[in-house]
Amino acid sequence: MDKGWMFLADRWCDEYRNGLEKFLTMAKQHKGDKPKVRCPCRKCRNVKYYSVHVVESYLLYKGMDSTYTYWKFHGETLPNENSNVHSCCDNEHEINANNAEVNDDEMQEILEDIYWGTFNEEELNGGSNKEVSFRKEDELEKFNRLFKDAKRALYPSCKKYSILLFVVKLLHLKVLNRWSNKSFTMLLQLLKDSYPNDNLLPSSYYDSRKLLGGIGLRCDLIHACKNDCILFWKEYKGLDHCPKCLQSRWKINDGKGKKVPQKILRYFPLKPRLQRLFISRKIASYMRWHKEKRVEEIGVLSHPADGESWKEFDKKFPWFAEDARNVRLALSSDGFNPFNNMCNSYSMWPVVLINYNMPPWVSKREPYFFLSLLILGRRSPGKDIDVFLQPLIDELLELFKDVWTYDSVTEQCFLLHAALMWTINDFPAYGDLSGWVNKGKMACPCCNDKTDYQPLRNKIGYLGHHRFLLDNHVWRNDGKKFNDRVERRLKPRELSAEEILEQLKVVEGVTLGKNLNTKKRKRNLEERNWTKKSIFYQLPYWKDIPLKHNIDVMHTAKNWCDNIMGTLLNLENKSKDTDKAWRDLEDMDIRHELQLHRRNGKLEKPQACYNLLPKERQGFCEFLSSVKYPDGYAANISRCVNIKDGKISGLKSHDCHILLQRMLPVGLRGFLSTDVYTLICEVAKFFQDLCSKKLRLEEIEKLEKNIVMILCKLEMIFPPVFSIL
Repeated sequence: MDKGWMFLADRWCDEYRNGLEKFLTMAKQHKGDKPKVRCPCRKCRNVKYYSVHVVESYLLYKGMDSTYTYWKFHGETLPNENSNVHSCCDNEHEINANNAEVNDDEMQEILEDIYWGTFNEEELNGGSNKEVSFRKEDELEKFNRLFKDAKRALYPSCKKYSILLFVVKLLHLKVLNRWSNKSFTMLLQLLKDSYPNDNLLPSSYYDSRKLLGGIGLRCDLIHACKNDCILFWKEYKGLDHCPKCLQSRWKINDGKGKKVPQKILRYFPLKPRLQRLFISRKIASYMRWHKEKRVEEIGVLSHPADGESWKEFDKKFPWFAEDARNVRLALSSDGFNPFNNMCNSYSMWPVVLINYNMPPWVSKREPYFFLSLLILGRRSPGKDIDVFLQPLIDELLELFKDVWTYDSVTEQCFLLHAALMWTINDFPAYGDLSGWVNKGKMACPCCNDKTDYQPLRNKIGYLGHHRFLLDNHVWRNDGKKFNDRVERRLKPRELSAEEILEQLKVVEGVTLGKNLNTKKRKRNLEERNWTKKSIFYQLPYWKDIPLKHNIDVMHTAKNWCDNIMGTLLNLENKSKDTDKAWRDLEDMDIRHELQLHRRNGKLEKPQACYNLLPKERQGFCEFLSSVKYPDGYAANISRCVNIKDGKISGLKSHDCHILLQRMLPVGLRGFLSTDVYTLICEVAKFFQDLCSKKLRLEEIEKLEKNIVMILCKLEMIFPPVFSIL
């Protein structure tokens, strides 16, 4: 039998497929009643057994092992080894000489992995009578074109790049360097004119994206109500008006086919993206790192898997913890203005998922952050963000049950499960996602209705931190240093999951949306500060997670830094040392040395111990501008300093993070009194320890005690309006 078809580069040509059909006919006759045969592809090499359908697909997409020239495992009885080898080599030489092709093994391997990631276990085991997915017309057309493009040279004399590899690399450069679509099209036109006339380079960005149509991950555009009441999705998909507020779905509807929706949610499905992780051999090995390669030290926290919440989840769901490939996710969301202009009222809320299976130095890289939702609109979604989270929650429910996924490491399919472990946000977004309003008299979600608050002139202050001290601490009896109240109460008790669910029964079924029917609804006393039962409770495991919502340490550090720097330097609109703050002290009848004094018919403001003089402000700013930082560390700090006025403005979150931890203890030395300077050093040390890579359990207990002392000292030194969160 002629075996030259084995060495053809184009495995979609008629000659290869005819030879493959003859080989499979012989293999079927040889296997008899056996359900499976050996697979002679380049990977399996006659070691693994599959059904004839699967063997056919492996040989079609991976090619046959070039050393398997005597088909003894598939029924060949009269081998003629030498003649076959020579004829095959001659045939291969003729093919390479007559066709302008390149050996793009890297791209070929990627395409093979992507294709096989779409198979389920039933198809791989040959247990189904229906045709496998590669026989579907759309799949056949996509992968046929992609595999051909991976072999077609960019131009006839090019031996290094195929058209597919060249376009992929160009698009990668576009993303890394943030080229616009217009500039990318101009570059393609220049390259197309520069290369030989018969080159295959696309002429526009649209054509290049179309070339990769079979590889990319999709984005679903879901129409939303103008008032954030519903998504026009599932049972509401065919409606033209919102059933709750009766607003039209369309901004423009001329009746002639031109329809512009009021609002669009962009949803990026999670399931195919998780499956894509296991298609790559390198990334699939990372997905087991948290259990198989992570070094666990007793009494040390270096990874979320060392925390109590992770371990408690494993105890509740031991079947989930058995397989290291099951994915654990965290959700984060925040709003920003995409136009860098706060005068323009527009909000963009991305919802990002983070994968904790991978090593920390890999999972925190930008390519492994999953952008799941992109919420656009004139206003922030607020508590109505649950409406937009519906597609993600539905997919998380499906992923917690099981999803067939192909693992390129074991070359087998398995049942993949995924779970959302917690959320990480700043404090305002914490309230939107949890359903607890974190402002007003009961702002603290941990203290619940036992939050200690103090009405002030222009806001509510959260004082009484000496309530969290030890029972016999001397500061509990010294109310004049705090809120003029001797504290005998214990710290608030942490509520259990059952108690929280009992509170949430009052707000079940609350109508979401910004329509007139819900805009002016007032909460009653039984509801406390709850506005809704969070959509996350639809997940069957959410009520069992001890730590559901986390506060981002970077946002918290920025708030601390802004308040401290604004008060020390007396920055406009950022200083907490205001006239109203001093009158608050008079109303509370505490700290008389800081109260306003009337002299000659005018109110005079005494110099506080935490205020820097103009020369001291200039000296501190000179120090900050003189520091030389490593590249990419905190170079923005020097540009934000105004030495002449002694002011700082325009700091980013990371700049505040560095300023609070490293710069303040050094730069403020000699400018402040001992007690104020010591307090700022304690704050800096607290954040340094909190942000370290490894934390021992005894250090965490120490930090928990230290933060109570720090908050008490802040309350004793700074004005009552000095709010951190």
